[in-house]
Amino acid sequence: MERIVVVTGGGKGVGQATIQALLAQPDVRVIAVSRSLDGLSTSVEGEYRSRLELLAKDLLDPDAISCIKRKVAGRRLVGLVHNAGLLYKEPMGQHDRSDLERLFATNVLVPLELSQALVAELRGDPPGHILHIGSMGGFQDSAKFPGLVAYSSSKAALACMAQCLAEEFKDQGIRSNCLALGAVDTEMLRAAFPGYQARVSAAAMGAYIAQFTLEGHNLYNGKVLPVAVDTP
Repeated sequence: MERIVVVTGGGKGVGQATIQALLAQPDVRVIAVSRSLDGLSTSVEGEYRSRLELLAKDLLDPDAISCIKRKVAGRRLVGLVHNAGLLYKEPMGQHDRSDLERLFATNVLVPLELSQALVAELRGDPPGHILHIGSMGGFQDSAKFPGLVAYSSSKAALACMAQCLAEEFKDQGIRSNCLALGAVDTEMLRAAFPGYQARVSAAAMGAYIAQFTLEGHNLYNGKVLPVAVDTP
């Protein structure tokens, strides 16, 4: 029987690598959601492609959540990976309210709304796993960096939400965790820290996330786990 996982933000970087690693498992089917999936579509071929379903959708569209639910079509989910995230880097004194609202809507509100919408599909035995992809920037007492107050705060909120959802769903056969990622060699990291070279590749991190999605909830629930060799 196929194990179905929904992954948001699957168009590139860690999201794309996570999807590729999930599809390497012969019984896994992935529903990938992103504004653009051209890169993912061309990188997945053969038998893997037959187990990949694409939904090109901006998560901030008013109908995004309902579109994802229709795509799932009542099928049982073993995993929901909230990987989609927006980077926002500005010095104090230059924050714009509309940009902040978009940031928190993407990084916090959409994961909450989507988790809520897919309860029926995640509920069961074995438990469905909601995995939030956070950041060391939002991990308590970690190093903080100028210009990233809003981004790091949004990731801190995501981490707290992951813990709260574990409590909300503890009697429904759903588990929730957060991985706080350190430096990974992605376009987003290079935009945040120009010139910095991360030691961890997107492929390596994607493989770890894929495995944790499928197995991590057997040992963890309501946890925020740092996954970091280093930070800039």
